[in-house]
Amino acid sequence: MAARVGERPHWNVRAGKRFTDDCLRVLFLTHALMSLAVALTRAQEGVAAPLVTVEVHLSGGLPGTSIVGLPEAAVREARDRVRVAIQNTQFEYPARRVTVNLAPAELPKDGGRFDLAIALGILAAGGQLPREALRGCEFLGELALSGELRPVTGVLPALLRARHGKRCVIVPIENAHEAALLNDVEVRVARTLADVCAHLRGVEPLPTPRVETESSTANDDEPDLADVRGQLHARRALEIAAVGAHHLLMIGPPGTGKSMLAARLPGILPPLSESEALQACAVRSVCGLPIEPDRWKRRPFRAPHHTASAVALVGGGSHPRPGEISLAHHGVLFLDELPEYDRHTLEVLREPLESGRIVISRAARQAEFPACFQLVAAMNPCPCGYAGDPNGRCRCTPDAIARYRGRISGPLLDRIDLTVDVPRLPLSELDGARRPQDEPSAAVRERVIAARAIAMARSGKPNAALTTREIERDCALGTNERALLQRALDKFGLSARAYHRVLRVTRSIADLAHSDRIGREHLAEALQYRRINAASNQ
Repeated sequence: MAARVGERPHWNVRAGKRFTDDCLRVLFLTHALMSLAVALTRAQEGVAAPLVTVEVHLSGGLPGTSIVGLPEAAVREARDRVRVAIQNTQFEYPARRVTVNLAPAELPKDGGRFDLAIALGILAAGGQLPREALRGCEFLGELALSGELRPVTGVLPALLRARHGKRCVIVPIENAHEAALLNDVEVRVARTLADVCAHLRGVEPLPTPRVETESSTANDDEPDLADVRGQLHARRALEIAAVGAHHLLMIGPPGTGKSMLAARLPGILPPLSESEALQACAVRSVCGLPIEPDRWKRRPFRAPHHTASAVALVGGGSHPRPGEISLAHHGVLFLDELPEYDRHTLEVLREPLESGRIVISRAARQAEFPACFQLVAAMNPCPCGYAGDPNGRCRCTPDAIARYRGRISGPLLDRIDLTVDVPRLPLSELDGARRPQDEPSAAVRERVIAARAIAMARSGKPNAALTTREIERDCALGTNERALLQRALDKFGLSARAYHRVLRVTRSIADLAHSDRIGREHLAEALQYRRINAASNQ
């Protein structure tokens, strides 16, 4: 029926309203999407680098910028750095309400590493950069007010994680030396925000980091073992420690060569694999320490002073950072004057010596750092340092000596595989020409590499890392050897942990002799390195 003049059918009004609402909804969604941009970056959590999505939205209202997603002070201050950097790069900062969301929201964010991603997200949300260009890229860098990019820490861990996502990573040019270590990740380096924008627009591509020359692994410039005269017993213990990655304690008067021997251990160790070297460099990157292009495959050697605190040694702080044991990952940690360290500081080493990692727990966060290091320690036999000297200079009482050695707990000593005496040598052994037994590091390193290769072929790990089942399989003893070990256990009162460590050292000695079978002479030599340790506990 036709509608009367002046009347409006109800169905036509409802249909028109539905049509209007649909159009408004489409326009609203289209406008919202046109004002939203997404950029990718990475946070720093221990030596991990979790992915962070930077979402930028422009809306109406009073102009202002807010950053949400659990930002800390340095991240909240990014709104001022980014605004001035964008204006000084001859771009227009949006005169609208800018909301920046850093997801996931439960992950704490700190530092200036998010500046570049936030700036690019704001420019893309305002239509000054193509949004599609941000896809498939990750951005790291702090912005100066002039628009220049400043270096950030933790670039190498971020690149190691980005290699799995197959994305291009753009970093400041001052981090190029780290980026050049990886050849399976697409990395571009930039000096300024303007350079990054020109790259994303397709005007001028950013350069790739210059590939550095291959790191030398020959250790030719390391301290040479030939500089140490005499001390054949200590040199032998050092070689065994290098073969199996065993922990070593040297006891002797001042000036007998303990520190010289420890400093020459990295020079006789097998070279790092590329994976191990990258892990060690990742810890240095998190700490902001420089990575030398020609030395990045060398074993780390850390020698903290005895006044170092427990936090300095194992890591910590309100924002957990690695300590000395993590900086010595896949290398050597040398503790000179061991009893002079605070007892609590030494006790924190017990867990990482077993597990090869350290977990730092705080109220707001938890971080895990690698700590697979080889401990080398040195100490004097008494407070004055001359107990047992032939000249009889020591005047320390037995109680004073016992208190001095008691500063090192039995559980910590129990975790040290080799203990060797480093006595004072007569002038006849120190003076004169070098003798054949004063071998250079190169000769010792060849034997160490050959013996370590035997262990790696057998179990895929150094002998010090053998598990209980692997010890039963690889360190089987004959009847005579088992009887000798039983007598030693009864005499020295060795623990189950010490029993397993003796077997690991025995396996390393047999590998040095290229023997598949553990002989009585191998076990006897391993036990003599435990005898001094057992005497110290009594």
